Parts: sequence; C-alpha cells; structure tokens
Amino acid sequence: MIRKIVYGVFILIIIAAISLFISNYKFGVDKMDVGKYYLDNTVPQTGAANVVTSVTLFYRGFDTLGEVTVLFTAALGVAVLYFMGEKKRKQKLQESNFVTKIGTRVVFPFILLTGAYIFMHGHLTPGGGFQGGALIATGFLLLYLAYEETSIDRKKFYLVEGLGGLTYVIMGLLGFFMKDSFLANVLPNGSLFNLLSGGIILPIYIGVGLKVGSELSNIIDDLMCEVKCEEAGGEE
Repeated sequence: MIRKIVYGVFILIIIAAISLFISNYKFGVDKMDVGKYYLDNTVPQTGAANVVTSVTLFYRGFDTLGEVTVLFTAALGVAVLYFMGEKKRKQKLQESNFVTKIGTRVVFPFILLTGAYIFMHGHLTPGGGFQGGALIATGFLLLYLAYEETSIDRKKFYLVEGLGGLTYVIMGLLGFFMKDSFLANVLPNGSLFNLLSGGIILPIYIGVGLKVGSELSNIIDDLMCEVKCEEAGGEE
C-alpha cells in the first residue's frame, strides 16, 4: 500500500513538472538565439564569409583542437600497433599498369594543389583543414598504389605534423595572453571574401591541413610498409 502511494506521488510530481514546463514555454516563438547570434556576428567578429568555419575554429575552437588531438592519437595508435604486432605476409602487391603510373604522375600535383586550396579557402568556401588534409593524403595513397617503391621521409612529415599542431596552440595562447581568452582573434579581420581575411582562422586552417595530411600519410605509409617489408623479407 505504501509503495503504491509513493509511486502515485512520484507520478503526480512528474505530471506537475511537465505541466509547469509546458505552461511557461512560449510555443511559436523563435528560439534560434544561438544560431542568430552566429549569423549576425560572424562577419564583424571574425571577418570570415563561411559561418560554419567561424563556429568550428572561433566560437568552439577549443573543441576542434581536441578533435585534432584525437586524430594524432589515432595515428600514434596505428604506428604502435604496427611496430608491436606480429607481421605476417598475406598477399603480394600487384604491379600497377602503365596507365595508372602515368595518370598518377599527372594528377598527383593537382591533388596536392586542390587540397591546399581547400584548407586555405576554408574561411571563404565549404571545406577546411580536415577536408584539405585528407585529400592530400589520398594523393600519397595513389602514389603508393602506382609505384610500389614509394616511401616518404618520415622525419620531414613528423616535422610538418608537429609544426601544424604547434601553429594551432600558438594562436590560442596569443589570444589568451593578449585578450585574456584562448583562441581570441588577435589578427586583423581583413576585407570580406578576401583570402587574407578571417583573422586567426586562415593560419589555423593551414596548420590543421598540413597536420591532418601528414598524419594520414604516415598512417598510409605504416599500412603500405607492412606489405612491402613483408615481401622484402620473403624474397630474402
């Protein structure tokens, strides 16, 4: 009996709370306060034409820095698993044909150029550091598939990766020390739709693009090296 009373009181409290919430909620009123703030203040505060980019790197830039760190952790995990795991030869790489090799030579520089264009224009058009960096990595993947002897200079890629991440952190610390807020805009906004606009967004996206491209290329090198190293060992 007591249990039923407790359950009944609990249900009445829930119903009362829901009724109170519904009675105070103004239906039909636009509640897009946050979205409206971004739309109204993106250009004056950041100088970026792309509102999505301004949200990603300016208003919630610290969260994006965490995403970059997650990607670094993933790349590190792949490297650790490769070097610690037992290497077993599964299959031999099939040699690429003439068309693939010639086509790779033609399109590879354009892939790199397009990737750089995407992350350098992220504050103006759709795209950004992650998309541009991923496209650059696909260029190196194509190079590996076309030419079995392909190998990257890991030290240089690690250097580029580190400088890219350091750029992000430095821009954040400059905002912290100069304007008391991490990732505060410390650079001129520039003219709208101009390449040199968007304040800190452009240098950060360049850093992110180079970092993502280097990390993904290193992952590809780890995966491709496993096959190539196994084949070399089998031939010996």
